[in-house]
Amino acid sequence: MELFSLQFLTPPLRLRRASLCLVGRGEVHKPNSLFGEAVAFPRRSTRCPDGKNHSFFHSNSASVKASSGSTLPSTSAATKQEMSSKEKEVVFVAGSTGRVGSRTVRELIRLGFRVRAGVRSSQRAEPLVQSVRNMNLDSGTPPVEKLEIVECDLENEGGIVPAIANASVVICCIGASEKEVFDVTGPYRIDYKATKNLIDAATTAKVDHFILLTSLGTSKIGFPAAILNLFWGVLIWKRKAEEALIASGLPFTIVRPGGMERPTDSYKETHNLVLADEDTFFGGQVSNLQVAELMACMAKNRRLSFCKVVEVIAETTAPLLPMEELLAKIPSKRALPAELELNFALSSAEEIVKEKPKDRPLSPYTVYDDLKPPTSPTPTKPSTSAAHDPGYKAKPLSPYTAQDGLKPPSSPSPPNSPSTADGSPQTITAKESEPAKQRPLSPYTMYEDLKPPSSPVPSVPKF
Repeated sequence: MELFSLQFLTPPLRLRRASLCLVGRGEVHKPNSLFGEAVAFPRRSTRCPDGKNHSFFHSNSASVKASSGSTLPSTSAATKQEMSSKEKEVVFVAGSTGRVGSRTVRELIRLGFRVRAGVRSSQRAEPLVQSVRNMNLDSGTPPVEKLEIVECDLENEGGIVPAIANASVVICCIGASEKEVFDVTGPYRIDYKATKNLIDAATTAKVDHFILLTSLGTSKIGFPAAILNLFWGVLIWKRKAEEALIASGLPFTIVRPGGMERPTDSYKETHNLVLADEDTFFGGQVSNLQVAELMACMAKNRRLSFCKVVEVIAETTAPLLPMEELLAKIPSKRALPAELELNFALSSAEEIVKEKPKDRPLSPYTVYDDLKPPTSPTPTKPSTSAAHDPGYKAKPLSPYTAQDGLKPPSSPSPPNSPSTADGSPQTITAKESEPAKQRPLSPYTMYEDLKPPSSPVPSVPKF
């Protein structure tokens, strides 16, 4: 990878354009004939379509010389000065075009970080830039302005420190490609050697935290570790990378996820995260998005993730808990220094003061002073002066009092004694006075000879 620096070019090539985002930092030593010729930049670069939205940084340990043999000035002093001032909101992500790395970049930007995305080729970063551009955030700043694409080959040790620059956190998401199954050296070169180069560069740059993504089973023997190690010992080399990170002395967090091949991003809707200390799980699955969210949370809460080895899977029976609560249950491998404890306490207090939400009023009528809620009218008693007024008439309680002839309906009552048509009392005879005979309940009483059937009585047999 070559380093392009506009400040050291000849005067005709110092033209600054909005579409050129090539920023040169770092010390270079490799001869190159590029600066002996005219340099033509494309009018529309797929690597930097907006200019102001993101920049590309090409780094290498080689020194660039002109074809005439003149050596360009060194920029090591500027690089050292820049590395000395770390910015807490800047994170360097290695492997940012991968399935986990690209999601981690978006989650970091969602949490307010500025991301330096390390890629081998800036042309492969176009899908990442487009996905960041399509993000919808509440803040007024476009998300793509928080992204900086950095071309960096982790197999080349010299170009990593300038690529990290002022980042305070380094997240490593690299791994040997599953498509290159027949590459015997893949796990060694990527999972161990390139990761170790990044650890050494982060140690030189004195970053505040290093988050390494490995896998379950890195320190286990048997199933399923033996099956995975058939891929040219991938878990063995990942374990060596973990040991190199622990031995570096950097504040670290090692994330060991379960299988991430099958679960999709919607996996989190039915499966909740389960975190455990090292060498706890033998298997399990988790989605790429869940791992990315976890690592972004670790970068945000460095005190909770200080020097921890975290194994992560997702299960349907697990309760849905905040990631901070899950991280707090994992024991740390080292004691938190007193100065870091104080710094974390001060920074946490500042964040609480800054991010303290305003109490939302319970009633909408508090927005306006003159706006009052409606009240139900209450009946008032008549005043004593109105009650003693001779012309005052109380409102009748019944509607029948409105008209004199209007009376409420009454139920008719039966007369006391029967009378004839002329009004004289009616005489009652003895027969009429006799009580009426009751109707028999049985039909057999109508005829004297009619009897109800009876069941036959069996006779005694004769012998």
